[in-house]
Amino acid sequence: MGEGGKERQSLGASSGEVGGLSRGRRGRGGAGGWGRGWGGLGRRVAVGMASACTVKDVSAHDFVRAYAVHLKRTGKMELPSYVDLIKTGPHKEMPPLDPDWYYMRAAAVARHVYVRQGVGVGAFRRIFGAPKNRGSRRHHKTKAAGGHIRLILRQLEQMRIVEKCAGGGRKVTSNGQRDLDRIAQTLKVRGVLQQGTDGLIIEEEEE
Repeated sequence: MGEGGKERQSLGASSGEVGGLSRGRRGRGGAGGWGRGWGGLGRRVAVGMASACTVKDVSAHDFVRAYAVHLKRTGKMELPSYVDLIKTGPHKEMPPLDPDWYYMRAAAVARHVYVRQGVGVGAFRRIFGAPKNRGSRRHHKTKAAGGHIRLILRQLEQMRIVEKCAGGGRKVTSNGQRDLDRIAQTLKVRGVLQQGTDGLIIEEEEE
């Protein structure tokens, strides 16, 4: 094998590297000077890979939490006066303990309308419903309360996140889709910068 073949083999995947870039390498040094400027290169690659991200490309749990924080920070969604008194359904014994549960429910509603357009209050009552504890008798699934779900949909309509469908239910607007995708893209970029794809650790360059 010639000298050119040996160099390619030393920079290939056989030596535990991906595409000539080593896993977890940080600082200066390395074959061919790959260590120099590695943090900036990884950041540009990560941002490029997450540029076309949508809500369906990120975890539902992470997106709902992030979008709930966004709704609370913007201040466009007004909390009802009875937010700390109502139950979310007949299967509950107490009101939610989380003080920000209303924003979490609104974020979950907005994401579900994005994924499945045409859903209404009745569908959300079935989605958020749960079995009711009836003691020694057999449990039966009950629907969630519909008042706060209806109010959330109205507020999302006022914010131009969702709109009514011609055949019933709600669908996401172009403005709402752009807003939700922006939150998802932020989560995707943050995840790629932290760990990267294919297990490639992206780290900042040490001075």
